[in-house]
Amino acid sequence: MKTSDTLSLSYRTVKSNRLRTGITVTIIALGIMALIGIITAIKAMNQSLKENFSILGANAFSIRYKGMNINIGGRKSRVKQYKRGEKKDKTSNVGKSITEDQAILFKENYKFPSLVGIQLGGPRQLIAKYENLETTPQVSISGGDESFLTINGYSLQAGRNFSRLDVETGRNVCLLGSDIAKKLFPKKQENSVDKIIRVGNLPYRVIGLLKAKGASVFMQMDKLIVTSHTNVKRLPGASASYTINVMVDDVSQLDPAIGEATGTLRAIRRLQVSDSDNFFIDKSDTVAETMISLLGSISGSAGAIGLITLIGAAIGLMNIMLVAVTERTKEVGLIKALGGTRKSIRNQFLFESIIISLLGAVFGIVLGVLVGNLFSMLLGTGFVVPWGWVITGIIICSLVGLAAGLWPAIKASKLDPIVALRYE
Repeated sequence: MKTSDTLSLSYRTVKSNRLRTGITVTIIALGIMALIGIITAIKAMNQSLKENFSILGANAFSIRYKGMNINIGGRKSRVKQYKRGEKKDKTSNVGKSITEDQAILFKENYKFPSLVGIQLGGPRQLIAKYENLETTPQVSISGGDESFLTINGYSLQAGRNFSRLDVETGRNVCLLGSDIAKKLFPKKQENSVDKIIRVGNLPYRVIGLLKAKGASVFMQMDKLIVTSHTNVKRLPGASASYTINVMVDDVSQLDPAIGEATGTLRAIRRLQVSDSDNFFIDKSDTVAETMISLLGSISGSAGAIGLITLIGAAIGLMNIMLVAVTERTKEVGLIKALGGTRKSIRNQFLFESIIISLLGAVFGIVLGVLVGNLFSMLLGTGFVVPWGWVITGIIICSLVGLAAGLWPAIKASKLDPIVALRYE
């Protein structure tokens, strides 16, 4: 019997046992769907991180009083910091707060060609109101200066930026995030300019509307109200320490700029040569890379889930093939009586097992990509297909089918034709 004939016979046999095939294919498809779905979702999250997480550009860095720790899926990672070693406590991740005076002095004395901005975190989970409309309690306030928009990658859709007078006086003016504007001014967001809204029961005049930046699973970048840092410092729940953001013209100038910034701030904070830095400097792309590396650990969990399911599917497939051998004992005897060889019988059962496994792979991959891209749609990223894992899934399922069908195939090929023909 030719290989093509054996393959054709195996396919017809699989097709004729629809219920048995359907159950096995479903089990395998669920395992592959879990694997491919999670991997696709992770790729979408990585893409979203690259597009949205880096608030500052690749040519920028921030100075803060404490380092950043990121915790995903039980794994904790500390973002790589540009900080000298500490003598007293090498595990310390907290320095000394950066005061308003120190931040202003840094901005005035930093001579490296760059754009410097001062930022202060404000209260979160606030409600913004305009007339009878209000948002959900997800609004955050951030304080900045005239450089906030450029350094943080925002642009204006309508209105104007802060003036120097706005920052110096700390008056109640703000820039409105697009999501908040859509909620408070549903008909036309541009109408928000020059209107008085209430944020946490405080009145703010809207002087500008920010263009949408999109959201990631980690950040809601359009549910933000920006006012001056001099205004935010008066609010309850404002951060105790300022953040200094620096943007240089070229990414190649980043390291010299960091060195200059370190020296300038050490002088302002009156640190001796022997003293370690009591502040932290991090680059935004480093933060994103750390997040992506932590997300990679979830890929291992996805692989474990898929593997466990596939092991169960392999056991189920093997049992089904053993039952098939028992049911078709007389058929095997007839094939041998007509001149069928052990090899052709073994190949027939192996092909059946592999076909069932590959059918599960195809359905699982399609469903996994669709489920993963539902998550991608929520993040606003493009259609994602993890081709490497798709090919890996096909190979794994082929091996599962081969392993599950090997013992039943060998058992069938060793049947005595006389005994098999008499089997009832």
